[in-house]
Amino acid sequence: MIQQLLAEAGHKPTGETAKIQAEGTQVAADEEQLRSSETYLGYAQASGFTSPGGAREDVPNLYRGSDMLPLNRWTLGGTWTIGREYAQLDEASGRIAYRFHARDLHLVLGPSPDGKPVRFRVTINGAAPGASHGTDTDAEGYGTVTDAKLYQLVRQVGDVTDRTFGIEFLDPGVRAYAFTFG
Repeated sequence: MIQQLLAEAGHKPTGETAKIQAEGTQVAADEEQLRSSETYLGYAQASGFTSPGGAREDVPNLYRGSDMLPLNRWTLGGTWTIGREYAQLDEASGRIAYRFHARDLHLVLGPSPDGKPVRFRVTINGAAPGASHGTDTDAEGYGTVTDAKLYQLVRQVGDVTDRTFGIEFLDPGVRAYAFTFG
């Protein structure tokens, strides 16, 4: 379109047209397979939270994750403080699980308040993701939160079906803001 407008204005385009190849989180969503939607973890906009006992706002609480999650439901395991905008892990070995249906699963994460990186491991249906790992994890599911950003944790290969995503944080302090799907 830009070249057409330039031509109409009497300017001859020069050089080759650049081909842009989207990667990671920039790849368009697979709309035909998308059955999960953006989900916030902070209490101001949270939905789908199913940890036994419910959420406690702005205080540390020990959550026990649920083993059987219905589609588009999520749970916490470990000691977390659920704030207005995010859930913050207060002790190491905290977990989040989410039952989703989409090709890609992304999670907005931030490091601990003191800026220390937070190591994590992702699973899909209880196993390492293998070829279905995202750009921010390896095939074994390992990654590190170093900056506040959108992390691509799953990019499914093959058929897209309902899956249970799990992430275990090996260090305390991570802030989890929102899931997005593609």
